Order: sequence, then structure tokens, then C-alpha cells
Amino acid sequence: MLVVSLAPAADGAKYASALGVVTSMSQARPLNVGLIGLGTVGSQIAERMLTWGPQLSRRAGVELCLQKVLVRDVTKRRTIDISPDLLTADPDAILDDPRVEVVMEVAGGDEPMRSYIERAIQAGKHVITANKVVMAKHGPELLDQAAEKNVDVYFEAAVGGGIPLISTFRTDLQANRIESVSAVINGTTNYVLGRMAAAGLSMADAVREAQDAGYAEADPTEDVGGYDATYKLAILASIAYEIKVRPDEIYREGIQGIEPVDFRYARELGYAIKLVAHTQRHTGRVEARVHPAMISLDHPLARVEGAENAVFVEGDLVGKVLLMGQGAGGRPTASAVVGDLIDLARSIRRGVQSRPSFSFDDRIGVVPIGEVKTRAYYRIRVDDRPGVLAAIGQVFAEEGVSISSFIQKDAWSHDMTAELVVTTHPSLDASLQKARERMERLEPVHAVSSFLRVF
Repeated sequence: MLVVSLAPAADGAKYASALGVVTSMSQARPLNVGLIGLGTVGSQIAERMLTWGPQLSRRAGVELCLQKVLVRDVTKRRTIDISPDLLTADPDAILDDPRVEVVMEVAGGDEPMRSYIERAIQAGKHVITANKVVMAKHGPELLDQAAEKNVDVYFEAAVGGGIPLISTFRTDLQANRIESVSAVINGTTNYVLGRMAAAGLSMADAVREAQDAGYAEADPTEDVGGYDATYKLAILASIAYEIKVRPDEIYREGIQGIEPVDFRYARELGYAIKLVAHTQRHTGRVEARVHPAMISLDHPLARVEGAENAVFVEGDLVGKVLLMGQGAGGRPTASAVVGDLIDLARSIRRGVQSRPSFSFDDRIGVVPIGEVKTRAYYRIRVDDRPGVLAAIGQVFAEEGVSISSFIQKDAWSHDMTAELVVTTHPSLDASLQKARERMERLEPVHAVSSFLRVF
């Protein structure tokens, strides 16, 4: 029921304006949406659109109508109450239906999703996707195609889930020259490393606990191997620097080699251990790498706990900015996707593109990891006898690596071995790796048990 009361002229104008919005919405043609995928994220999106329609439509300024949902099996039992008439196993029912103006893709994976997104663009449909693999591998090309067809591709959920990263870069930080981006952008590995640090769990036990808690897949390779973070960094670096950064150009290293003792030594040295995705601007090139690293305890990324994500940005005007929140899961990702839909609907209703267009410079390359300067931490198992420290020190000296600290941590009388912990000053990564290889060949060295870069 709409209640209108008499008021002074100023307030009366306000009520008239509100009434005009209601009237224009009731007369506007609905915006028809096709959804691809009805899994963890898709179910949250569909439920929000079906149960919260009036609120979403009011914010969008136009009625949002869920037209069709593409699934593999229309007979499968669902976690949400959805009409069978909305479901289809035929992609043509969405991609070739002229009534569908917006395609939301949350099924994930490369193919056939890349082809579906491309088909939607070529058919003149706007696209909203949470697909980090497609956007990391093919994003610049898809965005170029969208510009040619005068449609939009929104992909806020492809990087930070519920954290507003793309909109921040493209709107709030567009006056800045982005100097660096450092991030903890994989919730699974952050949870695993956190449990290893806090409870002394082995990697295998921490992964099993993450799986039981719903933070890790049955096959956790994408997460613990650093692939997920690499896809996300490719998107972030491309957007931050307006260049094309491919996942295969980014140095990638997973967390599999870390052991519980490394967390104890890290704490003693004043560090936490995180899987870090880092990119930094250099003259004519950019640095882009994903690997576990020791981070100073006073750095904001060291305080990211559990399955949370965080992105630390440095711009020339704004300085340092930290964006933090739930980076994955059905609800945060659905929040980003539906938020993109509302933003897109407002643009369509106004007949404008509310976000700046994307452009990418092909002339900027990625610095090879060997040319990156960084500090390092080594944990080395050696014979407990004279001359060992001198031999190891000589290797570092010959490779041009300056030692910051050199400590004997533990000795075992039963096999006459000891454990050394060495940290270095900044050096070329190639020199740090060469020193590691040479030390492993020394007769008194049993193993270089751990190597971590120090961030």
C-alpha cells in the first residue's frame, strides 16, 4: 500500500520523485536473466533471486526475472525450491533465446564455459561470471569481443569472491598508478597453513580437517598446488596494470613442502607463513609470482586468519589499501554475482556503461623468477661436525648471497646430525636457487629440508 500525505513543497517534491520511481519500474520491461550452473554458488544466486525479487528489483530499478537455469541433470534433487519449468539441460535454451539479455555463468572450468560466454557475447548478451579459469586464460580476448558487441562482461566474483576487487581497481583506484599488489587469495591454503601453525598439524592432517570443514575439495591440488591463486593473480595483474598477464607466465609454487617445524622457526624469527600472490611494477615489465613465503608479523597479510582472503594494494596517490573478507564459498560469491547483476541492470536502464572499459598493453612482459630479488629462508639438515658451517658459508659467498642470520637450531646425538636455519639479505632468486642446489651436493649435507622466500 502506497501512502501519500500532504507536505510542504520541498517534501512534496521528494514524495513525487519516489512515486515516479515506482511508476517507472511498474512500466519498465523486465530484465530476463539466464543462469548457467546450480551448484553451491548457483543455488545461492537462484534462491536470492526467487525469494528476494522485489528488493533486488527495487535496487536495480527494473524487475529482474530468472528466465532459465542450465544444469546437467534436470531430474536431480536440489537444495532449493525451484520450479522444474525453469530448468534445462540444453545450453541453446539460454544462449539462443533472444528474450535472455543477461547470462550469469557460475559452473566453472575452462570448456565448455569459455565457448558459452563467447556465444553469449556474440549474441549480444551481457555476461556476469565467477569463472576465474576462463577470465585468467581468455579474459582480455572476451573483453575485447564484448567491446565490439557493445555489451558488458562483469567478473567481480572471479577473483575475490565477496571482496569488491575489480570494481575497486576500475572505479575507486582508477586515478592511481598501481605499484604493487600482494594477496592471500586462497582460503583453503590459508586455513591449512593456519592449522599447521596453531595446532602443529602435518600437511595431510590439516588438509583433511579443511575437507571436513568444507574448505577443501576432495582433490585439493588446485588449492595446495597454487593453481587457484595463480588464476586469480593473472586477473588482478591484468586489471591493475592494464596488460595481458597469462597464468603460464606467473611463477607458481604450492605449499606441499612446508612442515610444522617451519612455523616454529618462523615465529622465533618474527614471521608467519602464507601462500602469497604478488605482483609489482618494474620499468617496462612486471613481477608476478605465487609461492609460500615468510611474512613479517607486523604486515597486514600476516594477520589474515582461517579461510579469509586479503588483498594489499599500493598506489601512487592513495598509498596502501587493504581489502579483506570472505573470498570464497556460495554466499560471498553469490553476493558478488548478484551485486554485478544489479549494477548491470542500472546501466541498462539508464542506457549507459557505468564502468570504465578495459584496454590492455601487449608490450609489457613478466619478469622471470630468476631475475626477481628476494630474501630467503633455508632449513638444512647436516652432519654435526666441524667445518660444515664454513662449507655452507663458502657456497653462499661464491653465489653472491649475503647471509642475514645463521643459527644451529637442533642437534640429534643418535645420528650426529644438526639442523641449521639460514636467512639471507635480498639476492637474485637464481642465485638463491643455485646456492640451494650446490648445498644439496655437499658431502656433510643430508638435505635442504625447506626453502621459503621472505616477503
